[in-house]
Amino acid sequence: MNQEQSYHFLGTERISKLMLKFSIPCVFSLVISALYNIVDQIFIGNSELSALGNAATSIVFPLFVISQAVAWCVGDGCAAYLNICQGRRDTENAHKAIGTGVTLTFICGVLIAALFVPFAQPILTFFGASDNTLGMAIEYSNIIAIFLPVYMLSNMMGAAIRADGSPNWSMASTVIGAVINIVLDYLFIFVFKWGMFGAALATGIGQAVSFLIALIYFFNTKTFRLTLKSFIPDFKAFSGAFKLGISTFITQITIVVVVIVCNMMLAKHGAQSHYGADIPIAILGIESKVFTVVINVVVGIVLGCQPIISYNMGAKNYTRVRKIYKAILLCTIVVGAVSTLLFQFMPRQIVAMFGQPTNIPNPEDYWVFGEKTFRIFLGLILFTCVIKMTSIFFQASGKPVQATIVSMIRDLIFFVPLVIIMPIYLGIDGTLIASPVADFIAMIISTTLTISFIRSLKQK
Repeated sequence: MNQEQSYHFLGTERISKLMLKFSIPCVFSLVISALYNIVDQIFIGNSELSALGNAATSIVFPLFVISQAVAWCVGDGCAAYLNICQGRRDTENAHKAIGTGVTLTFICGVLIAALFVPFAQPILTFFGASDNTLGMAIEYSNIIAIFLPVYMLSNMMGAAIRADGSPNWSMASTVIGAVINIVLDYLFIFVFKWGMFGAALATGIGQAVSFLIALIYFFNTKTFRLTLKSFIPDFKAFSGAFKLGISTFITQITIVVVVIVCNMMLAKHGAQSHYGADIPIAILGIESKVFTVVINVVVGIVLGCQPIISYNMGAKNYTRVRKIYKAILLCTIVVGAVSTLLFQFMPRQIVAMFGQPTNIPNPEDYWVFGEKTFRIFLGLILFTCVIKMTSIFFQASGKPVQATIVSMIRDLIFFVPLVIIMPIYLGIDGTLIASPVADFIAMIISTTLTISFIRSLKQK
């Protein structure tokens, strides 16, 4: 398909057909991407490392999210900018923005790794590591840090590949890397007995393979062409992409803030309860990984539609944009509803996938807190899904202000203050109740912004 055909295809093809073509590979790709961390945690939890090993990987989780914040900010921004340029018939700035994005992503990956490794102990302690988990967390994170540049590049490049009309290639790079990760996890943890080191090394090798597959595609793109000059930073061209990606960055950074604050509150108030400090952190780590899978399904749906949304916004085909929004919202509601049923009626079975608590006292407390976490903390996950979908929809529509507001209201503006204040009066249960309360308030604001935007499209 040549460049002109790509424009026509996004602007005229049946929406349901476009969603199947773009969203399914994107969903599959992002879910598999989430499995990088989940597989580690499942293998670790079912090995002799058990619950403490799971707690250690949970402590390192913010490092992954920080890296994704930069990579997805650049990648999603470049993807939306590319498709808006397509709608406007602008072929000059797209390749400069993408080339600049690749260069900046690599530099940021090197800087994050270089800053993290020398200060791993104080950083991980700040993230919530206890005396029982600090050594495991350091061993795991030092290997992960080495592979951060290629991990970030594979995420950034995957978004650009999807926007270029090749979602299946992006999916293949992620899937192949994840399969390699799973195979190596088994070998390194159960056969070679390398423990946390083996889990981290398996993840890193899988990420490197994903990067190489994405890199091959960049030599044969469809709607843009990269030259050596493309990789020389052109901040004027990149500014358009950065504005569209900043909401993704804020969203991911808020996840870091949320995880760190939650770990700190769980460690503090958990130590004052009969659960202790390690059980709540281990359970919240499991919750975070399962939550990531659900959210990645929603993100995959709307990100898969991002080329369609951005192209039609650029082409001023606003009626089509409204139809796309309705279709995405329906899919998001279905995902949120199914997730709610699973978390309310099968929490123990979900937690059991991540191993038995063999190296902690009072194992029954582990299961009790796990059930409470999934039923209360994720009680309004349907609202969380809609809020996340709305933020990305605004981003794809070229509305960075609205996207940023929606990204911030749930986590930074409401959840963080609530998770600090509510445990003072309700104990450790307050950390769980804070989540649905924040979801409810943020949903009202998000809905108000969405209605205003959809009405403006109708008027146009």
